[in-house]
Amino acid sequence: MSKQIYLNLPVADLPKSIAFFKALGFADNPQFASDAGACVVISDTIFVMLCTRDRFRDFTPKAICDTSEAVEMLINLHCDSREEVDSLVARALAAGGSSYDQPEDLGFMYSHSFVDPDGHGWGLFHMTAAPDQG
Repeated sequence: MSKQIYLNLPVADLPKSIAFFKALGFADNPQFASDAGACVVISDTIFVMLCTRDRFRDFTPKAICDTSEAVEMLINLHCDSREEVDSLVARALAAGGSSYDQPEDLGFMYSHSFVDPDGHGWGLFHMTAAPDQG
């Protein structure tokens, strides 16, 4: 079995967050659904566990990052094409997300990003080739 990644993200409004990721075209896994959380299926190996803040606190004694003031991490997701990058950003913006940059084309890699309604940053990129190591 391949290794799987489960990202746990605290969210302020669980139904709003679920609707946001569904608007991006991602499915949910009802086996993990409750009043305190939901599982968003990004791929067959990547899952995002949306947790209410109270539920998230059960997993860590540390304070939850205030994403309006600070960044804890950036989530980067490889896409199959430039068009998929642009499509996901457009759907994110239409669903209530935001962006703080413009698309960037480095020749071997194309990228753009969005911020979800809870302030988590998502970098989307498509690579056509590995960068020159010269």
